[in-house]
Amino acid sequence: MKRLVPLALAASLAACATTGSDTDRASASDADWTAPKGEDGRAPYASTYQRYPGRPTALVGATVYDGAGGRIDNGTVLFRDGEVVAIGDASLPTDGYDRIDAGGKFVTPGVIDIHSHLGDYPTPSVEAHSDGNEATSPTTPEVWAEHSVWPQDPGFTRALANGGVTSLQILPGSANLTGGRSVTLKNVSSRTVQGMKFPGAPYGMKMACGENPKRVYGGRGRAPSTRMGNFAVNRQMWLDAQAYDGEKRDIGKETLKGVLDGDILIHNHCYRADEMALVIDMGKEMGYKVTAFHHAVEAYKIGDLLRENDVCSAIWADWYGFKMEAYDGILENAAYLQREGACVVIHSDDANGIQRLNQEAAKAQAAGRRVGIDIPDAEVVGWFTLNAAKAMGIDKMTGSLEPGKMADIVLWNGDPLSVYSRPEKVWIDGALLFDAMDRKRRPVSDFELGQPGEGDVK
Repeated sequence: MKRLVPLALAASLAACATTGSDTDRASASDADWTAPKGEDGRAPYASTYQRYPGRPTALVGATVYDGAGGRIDNGTVLFRDGEVVAIGDASLPTDGYDRIDAGGKFVTPGVIDIHSHLGDYPTPSVEAHSDGNEATSPTTPEVWAEHSVWPQDPGFTRALANGGVTSLQILPGSANLTGGRSVTLKNVSSRTVQGMKFPGAPYGMKMACGENPKRVYGGRGRAPSTRMGNFAVNRQMWLDAQAYDGEKRDIGKETLKGVLDGDILIHNHCYRADEMALVIDMGKEMGYKVTAFHHAVEAYKIGDLLRENDVCSAIWADWYGFKMEAYDGILENAAYLQREGACVVIHSDDANGIQRLNQEAAKAQAAGRRVGIDIPDAEVVGWFTLNAAKAMGIDKMTGSLEPGKMADIVLWNGDPLSVYSRPEKVWIDGALLFDAMDRKRRPVSDFELGQPGEGDVK
């Protein structure tokens, strides 16, 4: 991702690719998922995540957006033992719960960022921390993003406190055609990345189209140096993966086989509409499905095609023009996709942008309204909650406020689609991990402790 373009634009190039489940599966989490196992029968680097302790809580009197398009005025949300118990109006009984008066405030599911590089490109942004692109070969399916994640990255706590982010997918960068495996994390403090790994989340695999791989490797005088070279190298990689028999372990081909078996999801960095259409065809040729195109600034041109192939578009509200393949980006991208019935996800790809995904969604909503496409607030909230969860294969566990789902919840001090609002309290699996009203519940990265002005509780 970094060092590919100057200054702040570098972050935009780290987009990724997800490979999807079977084509008849509405979501990756519709079927039971089993972690790929090594030769010894154990799941490697398994999640050791355990939820923090919480208390039975009732949020009473809020405007509630459930993430699935529903809105309840003067609503009540009950959760205990890490799960949502009930969501409804003021008539819900709250005996046995700690009542929080949320009158005049808003409740949403926890914010989910489908495209982040926190931990792999942490703050401080220095060369010693640049661990997101294994730019030594155009195809590196053998690398796993989690093995670069630094849990002490201050960006995690800032995403929690400022953005209400409760889950996020960490992707390799976009220097390579195949960048490696992604990992989904719960946004909690932990000494190890395994302690952050979202239990039961399927792996993703990052791929990239277009300018980045052909520039990185063409600049070295090797393939690919053109878009046709990109496709040729990719196709040969898939053909080799199809021939893999597993007799001699190859960790790269194990990942590719996981994709072909429908267990690992493809997240594909791709800007131009014509290339997205070609990638969909390549997936059909080789036997895999793209779960989401990331960045996808021209997705509005093929909204019907994306809908028909059940591919989400993970996009920005207004980034465009910073390189040639981003030139035809428009502010109305999300609105036109929504009008076509295609899946819209608002993503960050940026340590600052992850702190305001709600505002980015509001900007995209406003652009649609200006051209006559009026998208209800309750549906827009789904762009950074349930739709992201669907594309990451975790929507049966989180992403909306439904009984039995993880109690990943944000209480906003105002309308979450307003620039003036921010998280007041954030719960992850029912544990209160951020409270703007309690100085002792403002998490600080270990790395920042003792650094004046950088987050200590003063």
